[in-house]
Amino acid sequence: MPQATSSPAPSSPKPIYRSFGFQVLIAMVIGLLLGLLARNIGPDAAGNQNGLSVTLQTIGTLFVQLLRALVPPLIFTAIVASIANLKNLNNAAKLVWQTLLWFAITALIAVVIGIALGLIIQPGLNTTVAETAAKAPSSTGSWLDFLKGLVPVNVLGLEASTKLNNGAASTSLNFNVLQLLVVSIAFGVAALKAGKAAEPFLAFNQSLLAIVRKILWWVIRLTPIGTIGLLGRAVDQYGWTTLSQLGWYAVAVYIGLALVLFVVYPVLLAAHGLNPVRFFAGAWPAIQLAFVSRSSIGTLPVTETVTEKSLGVPREYAAFSVPLGATTKMDGCAAIYPAISAIFIAQFYQVPLGIQEYVLIVFVSVLGSAATAGLTGAVVMLTLTLSTLGLPLEGVGLLLAIDPILDMGRTAVNVAGQALVPTIVAKREGILDETVYAGTKHIEALDHHEGAHA
Repeated sequence: MPQATSSPAPSSPKPIYRSFGFQVLIAMVIGLLLGLLARNIGPDAAGNQNGLSVTLQTIGTLFVQLLRALVPPLIFTAIVASIANLKNLNNAAKLVWQTLLWFAITALIAVVIGIALGLIIQPGLNTTVAETAAKAPSSTGSWLDFLKGLVPVNVLGLEASTKLNNGAASTSLNFNVLQLLVVSIAFGVAALKAGKAAEPFLAFNQSLLAIVRKILWWVIRLTPIGTIGLLGRAVDQYGWTTLSQLGWYAVAVYIGLALVLFVVYPVLLAAHGLNPVRFFAGAWPAIQLAFVSRSSIGTLPVTETVTEKSLGVPREYAAFSVPLGATTKMDGCAAIYPAISAIFIAQFYQVPLGIQEYVLIVFVSVLGSAATAGLTGAVVMLTLTLSTLGLPLEGVGLLLAIDPILDMGRTAVNVAGQALVPTIVAKREGILDETVYAGTKHIEALDHHEGAHA
């Protein structure tokens, strides 16, 4: 008589304190409290930062450096591998054009919301900021910068910059993300064209990608610690008192960001038959990290991971669309923010704007966000918008006092959009794994399957 086989006992629920999202949430609370404490302690008699401030700054800086160190090899290996894998998809070309189209559609919606809020709230007429705070920024954006940025300076996309500090010169290396994307795409396409001769290179690239992702998971596990340093430092350094002078401006920006994140995105998801709650549950780790780190590039590894493992976007497509979105998909920094800021500056200086100027704001926001890649983010995008409209660049100085506080929300919306578009396109093209999207695997993917990518 055959023995009855017993089904495995269901696993017991995991304690909430082991949840990655819960750990990050607690870390945000701790960071907020430590930041307030550090700000209350203040500098010493000599003007030096207190020990808590230095500790928070060091923790946050080291965490972002770890993330940024992984970005160049991750972008290169992921894009090369994704291009090699796209040949297995019958609709690869359509995926690329659909991605760019939805980048533009969502940016258009966001910039229209920004313009509407600027005209309704009129932040430039309801401000107490002094005109003496006006000053031109140290870096500006232009269409020429964008064109130059397309041509790689070297195969690694590295750029050197030298700064003078108390008479001493220091040189640092930074990678230009746009150039790195161009190099990666060129290598991927060339490998496909080379055929059999490139197979060893593609195999090595796939192995290197697995190693980079394994290291990435180790860094991701440090997110709660990094969150304490990043959020604590932001509260300590900038506080919330600076919001008073630019209160209506900040309100307008955050209302716009909230409308895009919690109204526009859910409507687009629902229109495609996708549950918005499931999207936010899956993408939340990346959105959280974006808010505290203020870096789409630093959040890129997490964004790609949740897009694939929690939202069900195929790896070969996510590895291409998410890095592309991290440099060109910025609904917060390149749509909401420059639209409201340009209207603020125009109202502050009493410069009338007509239909032509509003059309130009839309044009720059929809097509010009790539000009910020590898440069200085939102400030460059704002100066590009102001110079296109002929508004005084000195107006940027009026807004810099609270820029870090606004940048938290802007980056969170950027990253949410970078996960949203691949999800929508994958759904439209019938390649979205809806069992993953509809499930609860996002927590397990971050908590237990750090080696799944490998």
